[in-house]
Amino acid sequence: MIRINLLPHRAEKRRARQVQFAALGVISVVLGVLLVGFVHAAITTQISYQERRNEYLKQEIAVLDKQIDEIKKLREQTQSLLVRKDAVEKLQSDRSDVVHLLDQMLRILPDGVYLKTLRQTGNKINLAGYAQSNARISTLMRAVEDSPWLDSPALVEIRASSVGGARVSEFTLTFNLTKVKEAPAPVKSAKSAGAKG
Repeated sequence: MIRINLLPHRAEKRRARQVQFAALGVISVVLGVLLVGFVHAAITTQISYQERRNEYLKQEIAVLDKQIDEIKKLREQTQSLLVRKDAVEKLQSDRSDVVHLLDQMLRILPDGVYLKTLRQTGNKINLAGYAQSNARISTLMRAVEDSPWLDSPALVEIRASSVGGARVSEFTLTFNLTKVKEAPAPVKSAKSAGAKG
């Protein structure tokens, strides 16, 4: 017996293909939505992670800025303290200069010379006074030259004057106050040490 298919098989195949196409379309759309959702979630996660990192970096930068300000303040305080220390050391080293100057003036001032003013500017000394004669002024200048604490005497002015009815020479003299360097202690040689032993 021969079978004849009278059903429209082409239409059924077409319908089956359309259903298959619609199913694949729906699956593709669902997969596309899932893929877009996944990518969106991944990008959102990356952005939020980067924002957290940026916020952390801002906080750390703020902390570092505070530390830098503190370091600048400490450096300024250190500089201020160093300036004060230098000033104190300079005062410490210069405080004996006046004592040496007055001591030397008492030692070298010849008889017949009287001081009117004595001014110190740095290491330069300006001396004004009266002398009974020009020879006494020369003696004073030689004494200044020979002093270990004084040097470079220069006569600025000398003129005849009268004080209390006596004829005197009024003079102005400048010289420098120097620092005496202490001589190093003598070193004993090996031969002299061996000779004593």
